[in-house]
Amino acid sequence: MSAVLDRAVKDAAAAQAPRRAANTLEPAWVRHALIAVALLFLTLFLFVPLVAVFAEALKHGWSTYKDAVLDPDALAAIKLTFIAAVIAVPLNLVFGVAAAWAIAKFDFRGKSLLITLIDLPFSVSPVIAGLIYVLLFGAQGWFGPWLMDHDVKILFAVPGIVLATIFVTFPFVARELIPLMQAQGSEEEEAALVLGASGWSTFRRVTLPNIKWGLLYGVILCNARAMGEFGAVSVVSGHIRGETNTMPLQVEILYNEYNFTAAFAIASLLALLALVTLAVKTFIEWRMHQAAKATTLEE
Repeated sequence: MSAVLDRAVKDAAAAQAPRRAANTLEPAWVRHALIAVALLFLTLFLFVPLVAVFAEALKHGWSTYKDAVLDPDALAAIKLTFIAAVIAVPLNLVFGVAAAWAIAKFDFRGKSLLITLIDLPFSVSPVIAGLIYVLLFGAQGWFGPWLMDHDVKILFAVPGIVLATIFVTFPFVARELIPLMQAQGSEEEEAALVLGASGWSTFRRVTLPNIKWGLLYGVILCNARAMGEFGAVSVVSGHIRGETNTMPLQVEILYNEYNFTAAFAIASLLALLALVTLAVKTFIEWRMHQAAKATTLEE
């Protein structure tokens, strides 16, 4: 009897499906208009500026482009950008994994406060973050006199740029991992601990394989923001040519000097970084979708 009833319910649902689809689907002209508006928006605000950057960079030929990129000040800016990213991204990786592990797997007092602190760089302007470092480490700041007495330079030097970069980028890894770990739960970790695995072994063999794609996704976003950060770094750098200018700051200086070809040449490197980031991001999203689909099929 139950089998007959289930069959009848399925037949009724199948009969209603075309009617529901007809009621929910928009007319063809509406769908085509929305697609056209979306494509127009992408063309005007994404593709055209991107093409313009490379067109201006190569406007005077490849040799001029190469000279602009290989200029000593440009090379120093590229080097400093990579130094800041190489230091900030691994530190944020460790912090993000630890914070996500604590928030997703445990209940403790102050958990909501920790989540709020993680989101703080999203709500505070990067310029304000840079000013905070000036108030802390500037000549008239809280620690400024002590730093001057001990000949320690934070502002207008590499340490200040790294600190500013760390501040604006540290939410990315944690914010990618927290919902992923919460969705996965802690049953597998608890089972591993019951079977005698240590905490490190549980993390390495159980947790890390489950979060690897989300972790890589967060690292990619963190790295892209670290290399493209302007506001906070601009405040703490001092704009010392060849010493404390990152790539975005170098673009600003060259553009203000009306050296448009060199400015667009450096900007094209940032655009290439953005395109590579987008490609890797798309690949990781696809792998995450495939992994989630495989898990659903197994269940």
